[in-house]
Amino acid sequence: MPLVLVFLCALAPIVAAFVMYYNPQWWPEESSNYGTLLDPQRPMPAAQDLQLTTLDGKPFDLQSLKGKWLLVSVGEGACPEACARKLFITRNSHASQGKNVDRLARVWFITDDAEVPQKVLEAYRGTVMVRARPEQLARFLLARDTVQGQPGLLDPIWVIDPLGNLMLQFPADADGVKVRKDISKLVYNSRIG
Repeated sequence: MPLVLVFLCALAPIVAAFVMYYNPQWWPEESSNYGTLLDPQRPMPAAQDLQLTTLDGKPFDLQSLKGKWLLVSVGEGACPEACARKLFITRNSHASQGKNVDRLARVWFITDDAEVPQKVLEAYRGTVMVRARPEQLARFLLARDTVQGQPGLLDPIWVIDPLGNLMLQFPADADGVKVRKDISKLVYNSRIG
């Protein structure tokens, strides 16, 4: 009898795992990530498909940042409050990574030709600031062409993995602490980048 009990105790977790696996209605609904994983992931476009220029007008290839986790935001050059908030969240999420800080980079796509205020340039030094065409950005970030006003393009914060795939999106009103925790988990658990 004791041998049968020991066998049943060893077999119980395996049976429970099979039962749970074949009954997805019992699986927990919530996930541990704050951002929304993009499915399917979208590869970073080539330089001719996403024509970027630096603030001083020189061409910039996003592929040059491959190998790093990219924290991406989109905004207008004047950088109103919502834009500054996203830049603040990406800067703080980047800075809080400790020894992994060199594995990340921040990118701000500017969708117009407006002058970037000096206080923004100073406050977010270290952010790669490039000008982009909204319709090209929309094809990459939103997987569609946009109409006037770029609906949805200026709102979220995105993450591009070191292999060059757009893979995560945070909401427009993102909680900076939750974004930082997600980024920390990604970078800590990743063997790439």
